[in-house]
Amino acid sequence: MKNNTINKKEIEKFSKIAEEWWNPEGKFKPLHKFNPIRISYIKENIVKTFKLADKKNPLEDVKILDIGCGGGLLSEPMHKLGAKVTGIDASEKNIKIAKLHSTKNNLKINYFCSSPENFKTKDKFDVILNMEIVEHVEDVDFFLKSCSNLLKKDGIMFVATLNKTLKSYIFAIIGAEYILKWLPIGTHEWEKFLKPEDLISILKKNNLRLDRVDGMNFNLIKDEWSVTNDKSVNYIGKFIKN
Repeated sequence: MKNNTINKKEIEKFSKIAEEWWNPEGKFKPLHKFNPIRISYIKENIVKTFKLADKKNPLEDVKILDIGCGGGLLSEPMHKLGAKVTGIDASEKNIKIAKLHSTKNNLKINYFCSSPENFKTKDKFDVILNMEIVEHVEDVDFFLKSCSNLLKKDGIMFVATLNKTLKSYIFAIIGAEYILKWLPIGTHEWEKFLKPEDLISILKKNNLRLDRVDGMNFNLIKDEWSVTNDKSVNYIGKFIKN
């Protein structure tokens, strides 16, 4: 039986560049560009599913667990929308940066250095965010099972990752890492990418049904991301716990 989803090589890779998390022109520049579309997608889908009032803090009292939270790029905006946010990451360095940044900005976010299978909590969460993390873990099946255990019945899990296609290899690895130098070489391993049907099948085994899956594409000319029907490179799935 597996009891660990931490991939030490991946943790070391991200720990090395942890200082860069909040630099919009640094190593995480692509994530800073990606963030606005992720935030609006998550917010809109939570509001719609839980039938929340559209107000200044629409996510008020929604308990969110941000898994693989890094330096807190997504945890902080979710908190600012009113949510009660907990962020976990297997890299101590990432958690240190996240804590420092949230304290500096007077934000009450709970951060812990942990993986989902080792995270001890009495709480179950309304929403779990798995954003750009499944392609970096050791055992996807066990990782997603551990995540599902932390989610309330009727709760939402968002999973954003990269499709396993020739196009994703060309765009996400050759294009983004080698040609455009958006990401450090070696950030992604194509073997770890996951086809939507495989993700859906793993989550189905863990009592999570697919609500919707959308593509997310970057427009080089407009220099911005948008939600599309094209799931051949980046995609995001929204799943509801049975």
